[in-house]
Amino acid sequence: MKSTAVAMFVVLSALAGLALYQGTDTFLLGVRTSTHQLRGFLPVLVIALFMAGFAEVLLPPNLVENWLSDSSGWRGIVIAWIAGILTPGGSIIGLPIVATLYKAGVGISILMTYATSFALLSMLRIPLEVGFLGWRLAGLRVLVSLLLPLVAGFTTQLLLPIFERWV
Repeated sequence: MKSTAVAMFVVLSALAGLALYQGTDTFLLGVRTSTHQLRGFLPVLVIALFMAGFAEVLLPPNLVENWLSDSSGWRGIVIAWIAGILTPGGSIIGLPIVATLYKAGVGISILMTYATSFALLSMLRIPLEVGFLGWRLAGLRVLVSLLLPLVAGFTTQLLLPIFERWV
């Protein structure tokens, strides 16, 4: 997490420097735009982090072992697939939940299924896509993506023994 923050700060510094090079007005516009976006995202992010914290504390270890470990097999993958679809807000909510579930001992294949599911199939995303793309294109995208989270989970189960020392 620390190295990610450092890398993001380096990119931010480069962008801010480039904006400043283009002029004070460009730099100040960037600051105002960023502040406006922060005001919109901050409440959702704070709520998501609190949800993740409470989930970490309340998640019973036996539930994780029986239903959400890599040894739970297809049951855990299907649960993660459905949970990802039902997760509101996409990545801004889902990623803190993934981090929490990882700390709680949820299996890697379950996490991959969940992350792929909320990224591709979130119930909040689909109405937006229908509005922008129309029923035919949005429906085709959902249909094509429907099984991808399951494929991600089962593929992770197959590959995990090879990559286990890195996760």
